[in-house]
Order: sequence, then structure tokens, then C-alpha cells
Amino acid sequence: MAMGGLPRTRSLRDVVLILLGATTMHLASVFMGFHEHSGSIIVKTEVSSHFLEDYNNTLAAPAADDDREKSRQHDTQKILDSGKSGIDVAYELPETTVLSHAPGWTVFQNLYMSNGTLYIVTSEPASFPHIRMVTSTGLAAENTPENIAAREPTERDMDVISPAEARRRWGSNPDRGERNRVWSVGGNTVLVNEPSQFLDHYYHFCAELVMGVWPFWLGTFNVHVDPSSPRVSAAPHIDRMIFAHAEATGWRDGPGFNSYFLRAGFPSMTVEVETDWRDRIAATATRDVPERAWHFDTLMLTDRSAAFRGESCGSRNQRIASESIEHMEKMGTLSKWWWEPLRQEVLRFAGVDQETLEIGTKADAVAARKNGAEVDWAGSTSLSKPQSIVITYISRQGARRHLIDEDHQALVHALTAMCTAHHWELNIVQAENLTHDEQLKLVARTTVLLGVHGNGLTHLIMMPVTPISTVIEIFYPTGYANDYKWTAHALGMKHFAVWNDTYHTYPEQLLPSYPEGFQGTQIPVYAPVVTQIIQDRIAGRLP
Repeated sequence: MAMGGLPRTRSLRDVVLILLGATTMHLASVFMGFHEHSGSIIVKTEVSSHFLEDYNNTLAAPAADDDREKSRQHDTQKILDSGKSGIDVAYELPETTVLSHAPGWTVFQNLYMSNGTLYIVTSEPASFPHIRMVTSTGLAAENTPENIAAREPTERDMDVISPAEARRRWGSNPDRGERNRVWSVGGNTVLVNEPSQFLDHYYHFCAELVMGVWPFWLGTFNVHVDPSSPRVSAAPHIDRMIFAHAEATGWRDGPGFNSYFLRAGFPSMTVEVETDWRDRIAATATRDVPERAWHFDTLMLTDRSAAFRGESCGSRNQRIASESIEHMEKMGTLSKWWWEPLRQEVLRFAGVDQETLEIGTKADAVAARKNGAEVDWAGSTSLSKPQSIVITYISRQGARRHLIDEDHQALVHALTAMCTAHHWELNIVQAENLTHDEQLKLVARTTVLLGVHGNGLTHLIMMPVTPISTVIEIFYPTGYANDYKWTAHALGMKHFAVWNDTYHTYPEQLLPSYPEGFQGTQIPVYAPVVTQIIQDRIAGRLP
């Protein structure tokens, strides 16, 4: 105690104790995360993005030269670093960043949602793409001026606000130990902003939506696919997929392939539907209390209407996945074998053996070993063991759109004679009579897939890709749809459109056309044209 109101002289022991205490507090602040805020002590929780946990050694792809490799590694590191801040949204509101963007496809970090509106929080709004190229109102599409206008997004769909405005809406007073009114949805999310109009169709779901999500995801994180060991685990996990405008039955197709494919390809993925999204909206739609928000750590937003505003989809091919794939190809971040991990994962679920899974990738390895020399493919998967030629004709004779009965019988006869003469395997199937597993086991071995334009040809996404992989699509003469041609080319396969006794293939460009008879039961086909295409392709006469 001080005597006579004068300070007592400190002893050497006092000085040592004071220094020791100060040192201890400093070390505690460094290692335990204590920070001073106007007299308060707050423990800062370190939270890192989910995709960083397991994949730091798998993201950098090999490049053609050293400069390109350094550039790609630099870009990947920027992506990784953007998630290493360890920000806890209870006390800080990180700004939104875009990791990649193409019309209809955008990967965000730190995106917010409150009362149904998606919020970009940024101090640099000019650095973000135009909102109409990112999202829409999510309404079903009709080709009318009124509907096109109604699908244009407003501030109710997506808004850009400053960090100060975000703090005003959802912030707290840390001096009083309060936390922000923001709750983080950790991990990686895909938000699908489209209704059931196309989602409940096998082609549009698997060969458009998923075929857009997957390459955009791999390309964003520079994931290189090694054809000798392509596995889904090489990519960051997608933890959840949210169908904001479709209920549980709204994203499922009648035959059940959408749910089969999604569960087989992403077994750990959680699916949320419109009711769940409304729950999230309702949780933040407050009137009598301060505003609340959800924070999405990493989120891919995909929007069909926004994709159609892009040049590739809107002007050239009407396939939303084309915006995703062409963007990543242009960026140089999409591996040749980008589809193979997901294809093999689904086929593995169906019970396909490993040798069959590797038909395409082994064929590619054979070509590489030949050092660019002429290769007698015939579907070979190794230097010593040729792969059998498998022709699969998906018959639609029991469906509303099919061949003239006599032409169907003539085609079956011609295919049988050809395959017998060449010792090729022929399968003539009606897909509805086979289980999902049986259908996929067959198409996983198929060299040439043919049939009348229809949903069964979507199975081409499960075919092995070799230099002779071929899709033959039979149309009512002058009729044409772009679906399977675009899909086949996107995966590296050859496509032929057959009009009775003529055919059309790349580089010819046909415009979509739906003449009377397109959906009917009197579609003609001249069988010798089909068999000649097959023989010329396998012999290498039709590159």
C-alpha cells in the first residue's frame, strides 16, 4: 500500500513479474486469437472454406509450357488464398468475390441471402458482371415478349450493397459482445434458379444442368483429370444442391434417371427443394426484429434464362451447358477428360467392371504410346487386346414417336447381317424393358449408339469416348433438334443426323426444325445408309 499518498518504489521482483505477465498476455493474444475492441476481449473463431480441407495438392493442372503453368498455379493460389482469411461472420462480414463467371454460371464466395434476395456485398460494384447475365426471376420460359421481360431480374432477385450497408442491415455492436445477425451455410452449394419446366427431363437435367455444373466446378478450381485414375474425389466436394423453384418431384424424371445419376455421382450431396428454400427465406423475413441473413461460403448460381442471354447458348446452340464448357475451354482450365470422373462414378455404381470403365482412357493411352503414328483403332484398349465393337440400337417402336414398322424391321435385318458378317455385337433394346443398371452396363460398352430422336439417346453421356465413338440420330426428314449433336460433340464423339436416305454431319449446320410428322409414328429410314455410316466409321473412312 502506498504511504503518505506517494507511489512506492518498485522492487526488481515487481518489475520481473510485470514483464512476465505482459509477455504471457501477448502470447495468449497471438496463439488464442484474443483481440481488443474498446475494452472487450473477443475470441475469434477460425473458419476456413470447406473446399480447402483436402485438396490443396490436387488443384494445379499441368500446362503446355512453364509460363502457362506458372500462370495457372498463380490463379489457383489466388482462389485458395481467398478462402483462407478465417473470417467468422458472427463478427465480420466478408466482401463477396466471384471466382468464375459465364452467362448463367457464376461461382461466388461470401454471397448473402435475406428475405429471398441474394446480396453481393462489395466496395467495388463495377468489378461484378451485369446481374442479368447472372440470374433471373426464375419464371418458366415462354417465347413471348411479355415473358422474356418478366424473367429479367430486379433488385428483389439480386442486389449489390456496400459493406457499410451490410453492417447497417445485419451488423452488431461488438463492444457489447453482440454478434452479427448472419448465419453461415458452410461448404459448397449449387443453387439452381430454374423451375421444373426442364428439370424433370433426363436430357435437360443430366446432359444440360449436370454437364454444365461439373466442368464449371472443375474449371473454377483448376482440377486436372488424370485419365489413368479419374475419380470424383479429385475435385472439391459439392455439399448441397438447392432447387429454389422445384419441389421434390419437380427435379425427378419419370424413368428415375435424374435421381439415380445424382445420387450415384454425388453420394454425399444433400438436396434441398423449393420448400426448404422458402424455409430459409422465412427465417430471414422479419418485420418486428432487426434483419437477418444467410451467408454462403462458396456458391455456384446457375440460371437457364441468364445462360440464354449468352452468345453461345442464345445464338448458336440453345444448350445452357455450352456457356459453361466454352468458357472454361477458353480459360484453359478444362482438362480433356473432364467428364470421365463423373461418368465412371455413375457406371461404377451401376456395377460396371473396371476394364469396361477404362475403354476410352486406355484407348487414349494407346494413341499416346504410338507417338502420333496411324493407329488401327477398332476400339482397342490395349496393344494386345482389341475392344469389341458394340452396336446398340435403341428402339422406340413402343413410344409415340417411332419408325415406320416396315422400316424398323428392315433396319433390324440390315444391322443383324452387318454385325454377323463382321463379328460385331448387336443389341436391339427398348430401354423401358431394362433396369437402370442394365441400361448403363450396356451403353458403357457401346461403340455406336443409334435410334430415333428421343430421350434414350441421352445415354450417350455414359458411352466411352474413343476415336470411333458414334451417335446416329434418325429424324423425320427436314426435322432437326440440336440436343444430341451438341452433347456428342461436347464429349468428343461424332454425330450423324439421318433423314431417310441422306445424312448430315459436322461441319454442316442444321437449324432446329419441327415439321408435321416430327413427333409421329411414320418416320422413314433407309437402312443401307445407317449401316454404311457404321462401317465407314469403324474402318476410319469417316473421320
